[in-house]
Amino acid sequence: MISIIDYKAGNLTSVKLALDALGAESEVTSDPAAILAADRVVFPGVGAARSAMANLRALGLEDTVRRCAAEKPFLGICLGMQIIFDRSEEDGGTDTLGLIPGQVRRFPSVPGCKVPQIGWNQVNGEREYYFVHSYYAEICPFTTGVTEYAGVRFTAMIKKDRLWACQFHPEKSGRTGLELMREWLRA
Repeated sequence: MISIIDYKAGNLTSVKLALDALGAESEVTSDPAAILAADRVVFPGVGAARSAMANLRALGLEDTVRRCAAEKPFLGICLGMQIIFDRSEEDGGTDTLGLIPGQVRRFPSVPGCKVPQIGWNQVNGEREYYFVHSYYAEICPFTTGVTEYAGVRFTAMIKKDRLWACQFHPEKSGRTGLELMREWLRA
């Protein structure tokens, strides 16, 4: 069973539908016991860092997320990737989960580049994935995928043991996104 963490924000339905399309049994839940009992965990992302952290604390999920990310296959998506870093510039600065060293920063204001970035980017000059974000994670020792926007090269994907995370939305990235999710299910 895969737990999709319901932290009162996030792209829950699209993630669930993508897993269903892959034949993976999943449930959307905010129950810490159910999440800890799951074989795999997905932290879907939509929202802001400060409110996500506040919701995790209010639901008693902060330690659950840390534990799952360390002990079992874990997939963070968009904001779900950003909050595994040490800190985010969002909302005037927010301490996040600190599972991966690094900072999450706001895109600079650059003529011709709208923020938030909404659209398709190539990762590592190869496959294209769908991005929707105003903040990006710096490149770190666990970066496995890189892309660029507004003159900034940034982390598009990380892998650290069984912890995978991506800035893009694989559940909205068509066949290539489903292939990545299938790869994670097999890892």
